[in-house]
Amino acid sequence: MLLTTCVSSIRGQTTQPVPHVLLISVDGLRPDLLLRCETPNIHALFKGGSFSFWAKTTAISITLPSHVSMLTGVVPETHGVLWNGDLPSTEAIYPKSTTIFQLAKQAGFSTALVAAKSKFNVLDVPGSIDFKFITPDNRTKDRDIAQHAVEILRSKQPDVMFVHFASADVAGHATGWGSAEQLAAIEDIDGCIGGLLAVLDDTARRDSTIIILSADHGGQGRTHGPDDVRSRTIPWIINGPGVRKNYDLTLLGREVDITTYDTFPTMCAILGLKPDKKLDGKFVSQAFENQELMKSKE
Repeated sequence: MLLTTCVSSIRGQTTQPVPHVLLISVDGLRPDLLLRCETPNIHALFKGGSFSFWAKTTAISITLPSHVSMLTGVVPETHGVLWNGDLPSTEAIYPKSTTIFQLAKQAGFSTALVAAKSKFNVLDVPGSIDFKFITPDNRTKDRDIAQHAVEILRSKQPDVMFVHFASADVAGHATGWGSAEQLAAIEDIDGCIGGLLAVLDDTARRDSTIIILSADHGGQGRTHGPDDVRSRTIPWIINGPGVRKNYDLTLLGREVDITTYDTFPTMCAILGLKPDKKLDGKFVSQAFENQELMKSKE
């Protein structure tokens, strides 16, 4: 059913029922640490889906610019969010590029955002997000973030949802990337993700939901930033109906190098949305079964 929807959406049509998309970002999640941890829920996602553990984030490799690129499909220089904190301004400033929430809302989808850092207010463009929780003070624990997300998923059942977990990044800065404390934080986040997946099962939406799990950056020592492969390398996992199972996208070589910019156009293709401007990212069609049917006829 999802394949039919995706094929039609790429051809400029929409076939019902439209699938749902849940995007999960684990702040600071370096792929090798994910694989070292006891993360049964994330492991189940990539074993039951397609993935790359050599995906790349933005060259700047810091939280806010990278996340905005993930959610707009363009480089930071295009979307204009080059800072990485709460601005000391009473006037709200938003990305110059259209976010997935804006585009989805314009097409009639319901949208939701739950984030563990207050600076994600930059994504809260008026009229674009129906249901949201953005921590006001950066002190909200990931288990509480998960609870807010669970409540929205269960009671509101949004079509497009983004959930952000922060404790892996917090632990990395405090005790180092790869420290015992950071590994424990990643494992705790995996439990939170299990709670989200359980809601999808309980509400009978798992079979109509594409799940994408990724990160904004990795890290080394107690920091992250440009010009370091350990900061720029991130996981990219996609799971759901119609997605190839246990498929490593690096098998396709440089033809399908995955970047964080690819997340936005992939979500657009799934939902049948047409971006209003040229993107730096691409639809990762190779992650889906029968991909030859999904090529655009433009």
